[in-house]
Amino acid sequence: MTRRADVCAVALAEVFRGDGEILANPIGNLPMIGGRLARETFEPDLVMTDGEALLVQNPMPVGVAEPDKVVEAWNPYRAMFDVVWSGRRHIVMGPVQIDRHGNTNIAWVGDDAQRPSRQFLGFRGGPGNTISHATSYWVPNHSPRVFVDRVDVVVGVGYDRAIQLGESGRFHRIPAVVTNLAVLDFENEERIMQLRSKHPGVTVDEVTAATGFGLVVENDIPETRSPTAEELDLLDAIDPTGLRYREVPDP
Repeated sequence: MTRRADVCAVALAEVFRGDGEILANPIGNLPMIGGRLARETFEPDLVMTDGEALLVQNPMPVGVAEPDKVVEAWNPYRAMFDVVWSGRRHIVMGPVQIDRHGNTNIAWVGDDAQRPSRQFLGFRGGPGNTISHATSYWVPNHSPRVFVDRVDVVVGVGYDRAIQLGESGRFHRIPAVVTNLAVLDFENEERIMQLRSKHPGVTVDEVTAATGFGLVVENDIPETRSPTAEELDLLDAIDPTGLRYREVPDP
């Protein structure tokens, strides 16, 4: 039986396909698992960090207190901005809210910024990241609370706003939004969110019902691919304690 978390891990790996020698910064357990899987298979030139200030060669296992590191280089904080501003980075973030254009919110929920109903991370590097390089998104619980008609505050820039930036938004790109139900993208003329694939066992109706706006849905939506036997072995090595199954339990 194909486990949902393994499908999500492969889908997150696929967001890096074709990236080549850039800095991959997947944030969170499943995105890190997917990013490390991508580098061990079809994107061997990806550059990845240890989560702090080192660039490492080996796929460090997640959930391990002191994993072995094969260090390639030092990556001090000040050097990161040269990578960010040049477009040579692909980050995976987790939005609190996302709309049909790809605008995202990780700051707060509520109409009053001074008294929000929920407080989250704040703006952090969101605005600069999303106009400077590729940004994909991971949503472990696909629901209308996350996929909203209008985000309460724009932290990550979507396609509607990026187009207005002209040359300043030249590096803006959202390769994919991966969720526990499906993979979505913006590969259409209007640059609005569309359903790329649904995970095994998920129906199109389930995806659209969990989305708070109208998705673009073409005919014959394919299933997200399942991992190969080699990828399953690599996933067990990258995630030896099974963190992915706790994040996305089987339906």
